[in-house]
Amino acid sequence: MVNCLKHKWMYYALSVLVAAVAAHESVGLLCFLGGISAWCWYRGFQKVHVVAVIVTGLLTCSYVSWQLAKLEKPLVFPTTMIFTDTYSINGATLRGLMKDEQGRLVYMVYTFQTESEKKAYENTPLARTVFYVEGSIEEPSKRAHRYHFDMSDYLKSKGAIGIVDVSTLQPIGQNKSVVQRIYEQRFILSGHIESVFPASLAAEAQALIVGVKDQVDHNINRAYQKLGITHLFAISGLHVALLSLLFFQGMLRLRIRREFATLALILILPIYALLAGGAPSVWRAVSVVEFVMLARYLNWRLPIDDALAISFIVFVILQPGTIYQVGFQLSYLATASLIYSGPILARASSWWMQGFLMTFVCQLLTYPILLSHFYELSLSSFLANIVFVPLFSVVVLPINIALLVISFIPGPFASWCFALYEPARSWLTEVILFLQNIPYQMWVAGKPSIFWVMILYSSVFVTFLLLTKGARLWKVGGALLIPALLFQLSHYVERDVIVTFINVGQGDCILIELPHRQAIYMVDTGGVLRFQQEAWKQRNNAYEVGTQIVLPYLKGKGIASLDTLIITHADTDHVEAAEEIVKEIRIGEIHITPGSHTKEVMRDLLSEAQRKRIPIQEQIAGAGWQKGEVVFRYIWPIETHYEGNNDSLVLFMQYKAFTALFTGDLEKEGEQDLLVREGAEIANIDVLKAGHHGSKTSSSETFVAHVNPRLTIFMAGQNNRYGHPHAEVVERFRSRNLRYVVTGEEGTIEVKVNQKGMSVRKQ
Repeated sequence: MVNCLKHKWMYYALSVLVAAVAAHESVGLLCFLGGISAWCWYRGFQKVHVVAVIVTGLLTCSYVSWQLAKLEKPLVFPTTMIFTDTYSINGATLRGLMKDEQGRLVYMVYTFQTESEKKAYENTPLARTVFYVEGSIEEPSKRAHRYHFDMSDYLKSKGAIGIVDVSTLQPIGQNKSVVQRIYEQRFILSGHIESVFPASLAAEAQALIVGVKDQVDHNINRAYQKLGITHLFAISGLHVALLSLLFFQGMLRLRIRREFATLALILILPIYALLAGGAPSVWRAVSVVEFVMLARYLNWRLPIDDALAISFIVFVILQPGTIYQVGFQLSYLATASLIYSGPILARASSWWMQGFLMTFVCQLLTYPILLSHFYELSLSSFLANIVFVPLFSVVVLPINIALLVISFIPGPFASWCFALYEPARSWLTEVILFLQNIPYQMWVAGKPSIFWVMILYSSVFVTFLLLTKGARLWKVGGALLIPALLFQLSHYVERDVIVTFINVGQGDCILIELPHRQAIYMVDTGGVLRFQQEAWKQRNNAYEVGTQIVLPYLKGKGIASLDTLIITHADTDHVEAAEEIVKEIRIGEIHITPGSHTKEVMRDLLSEAQRKRIPIQEQIAGAGWQKGEVVFRYIWPIETHYEGNNDSLVLFMQYKAFTALFTGDLEKEGEQDLLVREGAEIANIDVLKAGHHGSKTSSSETFVAHVNPRLTIFMAGQNNRYGHPHAEVVERFRSRNLRYVVTGEEGTIEVKVNQKGMSVRKQ
């Protein structure tokens, strides 16, 4: 049986993948089974294998569909649930995955009532603990835009029913088992690292040893992303291989028989997978090693590609939703790229060239997936991985393991070791932070459509084939770079003017794109109004509008630079996120209203702009510019003394017959003065960005009647505490049959303008 299926398991894995996707999306996708079986026939497979590939797919689809049907049954409260090992405590909130009595997963959200309650949960391992739960199923919140994090997709990837807003959470016991004890030891080990290791070393040690990454600093994590070495913070196949080698060789050195050492490793690896957090990359590595070692123990010959395929099949059957997890996708694709690139890697004449080729083939097979999830790709990773992968694998990881062992030894020895290692590790962090500031190392390509994913992967497979056959470099480069370049250029074929009102909650953020991206401008950036709260309620990593909403939108559209960033005035909900954007996106210049630079809320933006040498210009009524057929003109303020909302920069835009007015937080008094000064210019406009989010202090009766907009955008958060847009203001527009949209209710709004007129769609 083993020899009969040798090097054929990958086709069964592809059949299982197609079937799982078909069960989740559309049964019609099962037609791809015909393509897989046709390829098997072309490769000379026996008829029984061709038929078996199809049957495997059909059976998998039926099984996954049955599993999904179970998720549709309603959840009745009160009930008892058991925590998995996936949970986190951040601020006053506990979030995580729980299983109900039928084994179905839910994503729970619970808010602590007191600080003592929070501390009790922080000091207790929750995994495998049984709780009495009262609550209600909640719908996932709508995405701010199409590139924003999708909670529905997350639930699907975890195979969860939905979100439970928990009102009562009472522990009633623990599900005693071997797994529970392993989770408990993981919790204890993580706590030990946090309490004993220096603060600068603890987060990395937790991530590398037990897979806990909650404490990793956001700035450090972003630096690793830019260098393309984020995977070093995750327990991966390299970690598992190294630890397996150390354990196996250690047992052999102790004169333990090879057969017993093999059996011991087979038994211990799953325990380590649980202890390390059980991420897809960990289970992939562990399961592959398990299958290979077990085959050797039974005197079978199991090729590594078959072991990988069997591991994939088992994973998908046990947890069908994992096919949507980016970690799962990247782990299996990267491993497959290394397995099938033997002829390519064999050409390496030195260790550094082999490191480069290994990174190259991994990036080659995964880059369309990376673009689909993250919209950008680290170009520096090809060089960074050559240095940092061996450094972390051979030096950093073993040192962390050694320090953990030493930390249990009584006396000052551990402190001495930490004192020696901490300065060196801090220096390495400084080097990484320095390297991440090198410009142009990120290719912000945008999110590819399904069509472009197919084109890019076709390019990948052709490139892989040419490399395997030893083709000339210009052919390889052409096969890889031409489709990638065409995808990049596809963003420039747009002939329309696009004005996008990005849903940043309670705040303003407007993106203006000219035809063929002759220029791109942003008016305000949004921001979070932060209020004083008790220390125990504060989040570890504060929510940031720029990082979590604005930047994903820009990168999703393949925008890496802005010609001008316009800050209408110095209010938190217009400028607070600007610093985050300036750090990530190249900015040509920044326009601000006169005198606003003295305000505290502008400090971070101005400091970052100065560091990046971005010119900052104060603008006033009468200033303006023209790009192509699009004219921009500031029509307010007329004074240089800054007092607040009524000194907002007001921008008037005209493209042929189309006009738009962006008013910042201009209030009634400013509107009246504006009518006196620019009344004829701003009558009967096409698009109005209503002042001050629809506050009753703005959008006065006289102003609305005169401007008479075809479309008004209220940029206000859903269910915001201020009641914006105010009912009285909304009634002014409604009574005149003027169309209006609230971003907090409808989401991001895109207005396209061309010769045929204006079209509006939700994002």
